[in-house]
Amino acid sequence: MHYDYDLIIVGGGLAGNCLALALQDSGLRIAIVEAQPRAQLQASPAGDRALALAAGTVNALEALGIWQDISAKATAISHIHISDRGHFGKTRLSAAKAQVAALGYVITARDLETHVADLVAQSGALTLIAPARVVGLMAEAEAINVSLKQGDTSINLTAQLLVGADGGLSSVRTLLDIPQHISDYRQTALVTTVKTSLPNANTAYERFTASGPLALLPLGKYHSSVVWTRNTDEAEALMLGSEKDFLQELQSCFGFKLGELSLTAPRRAFPLSLIRAETMQAERAVIIGNAVHQLHPVAGQGFNLGLRDVMQLADDLRPVAQRREDIGSRQLLSAYSQAREKDHARVIGFTDSLIKLFSNDWLALAAARNVGLTLLDHIPAAKALLAKQAMGLAES
Repeated sequence: MHYDYDLIIVGGGLAGNCLALALQDSGLRIAIVEAQPRAQLQASPAGDRALALAAGTVNALEALGIWQDISAKATAISHIHISDRGHFGKTRLSAAKAQVAALGYVITARDLETHVADLVAQSGALTLIAPARVVGLMAEAEAINVSLKQGDTSINLTAQLLVGADGGLSSVRTLLDIPQHISDYRQTALVTTVKTSLPNANTAYERFTASGPLALLPLGKYHSSVVWTRNTDEAEALMLGSEKDFLQELQSCFGFKLGELSLTAPRRAFPLSLIRAETMQAERAVIIGNAVHQLHPVAGQGFNLGLRDVMQLADDLRPVAQRREDIGSRQLLSAYSQAREKDHARVIGFTDSLIKLFSNDWLALAAARNVGLTLLDHIPAAKALLAKQAMGLAES
């Protein structure tokens, strides 16, 4: 059978573009469909957020040829400081003690997204169809039919496999009738950037409070990205209030470890839920990244988990493509889904448990978790395991 493309990737963000780059030398004919013009993507407020890249993620980006020319815009994490506000417990991780160059890196999403999009645009092996929306999907025994709308023009394409990498509001997931399980945390992430009067010494801070975690991630020597989780009512009040009041509350919550804080970016608010698709696969289709899972930002695992989706799928597709076999077979997609399920369950369970354990001030639980943090800080084997988890190198 003749296909217009072997693989159609819906979504020209990080997950979709990284998958395309991972497979650009596979011999597959690949099209990327993106709903928004590039200028609109670059102007999105979501680009302001900082991404905490685990060491395992950096290794993957390096293998894709992405990291080499973007690493200068990233800040290494040499230390991680975990504490519980108002209590004695704390744990500290060090790259030197873990015998690695860095525990991870921090980079703005816009810097990474722009660089990856540039590499896709420069690749002669990839076709970008944008702006275009997917309006219909129909799977048959040997192909999936994809209906697009590009302005007033309708386009019909066929492929062996469709990959939905179009984010949390995935149109592919909707068209495939894949249900989601949603747990509302009743929390909102407040995101901004601060300048600090003291250098951050390449330290990432994760401070747990009764309302949720507060993370300060190093961006250069005197700047840190803030991801501050508050309950929904508190977050709304902080967004409606003045910058002065916001900063005063932030300073009170974090303390003066980095001296005085001053805002250098707008405040953004993102409601938080744990969202998980019931399945990753359908007939001749699979969804990856945020289309499958949206996590709480605690521990910064979202993009790292999504990139592992990408790398696993690329590894599974490449040998099948080389043998000129069917990359959209039910057997291949089922094996891929099963392989990713364990990693998803581990990471989602880890982040969800952290929120439930630390986002409250029940006295008995507070005492138990602080004893745990203190013991963890003094048990080398346990710290080594936590460091591996932070670096994305723990066993799946």
